[in-house]
Amino acid sequence: MHVLARNWWALALRGLFAVLFGLVALALPGIALGALVLLFGAYALVDGVFAIIAAVRAAETHARWGSLAIEGIAGIIAGIVAFAVPGLTAIVLLYVIAFWAIVTGVFELTTAIRLRKEIKGEWTLALAGVASVVFGILLLLFPGAGALAVVWLIGAYALIFGGLLLVLAFRLRGHAPAAAAA
Repeated sequence: MHVLARNWWALALRGLFAVLFGLVALALPGIALGALVLLFGAYALVDGVFAIIAAVRAAETHARWGSLAIEGIAGIIAGIVAFAVPGLTAIVLLYVIAFWAIVTGVFELTTAIRLRKEIKGEWTLALAGVASVVFGILLLLFPGAGALAVVWLIGAYALIFGGLLLVLAFRLRGHAPAAAAA
């Protein structure tokens, strides 16, 4: 809890990047598949790097860091795949995004369950995890959806996920002075 409170800004940045990504995806629905691949790759890499940073900081204080590290590695791998093979078909990209969202969501739920006794507001991380899992499952169930619908789904998901991470970050910010003193 102290590590998360001290590093509330990392969650806030993750949330901000997700919101910005969501706004771009919604504002430019005619985006080409190649641009979507690069945009997703950049988002997944940034999200993965921030999760790894949080894991390293947690490990420094002997706090639980495994979930964050795996989430970060999944994001980085998803981003690298998106950049290494930009010619992915829409269906393959959907599966990469779907599995990434499900893995991320499961680890967010795991972290929220562990935090439930330590802070109030952990429900925001749990809800972000549920949103990630639901989003991933919807993509798996409806892979043939048009590119426009996929862009809108990704944009809506990123806005919801980012907004919930921002709420959690600013709730944790209130705990930062106590974390610094500990």
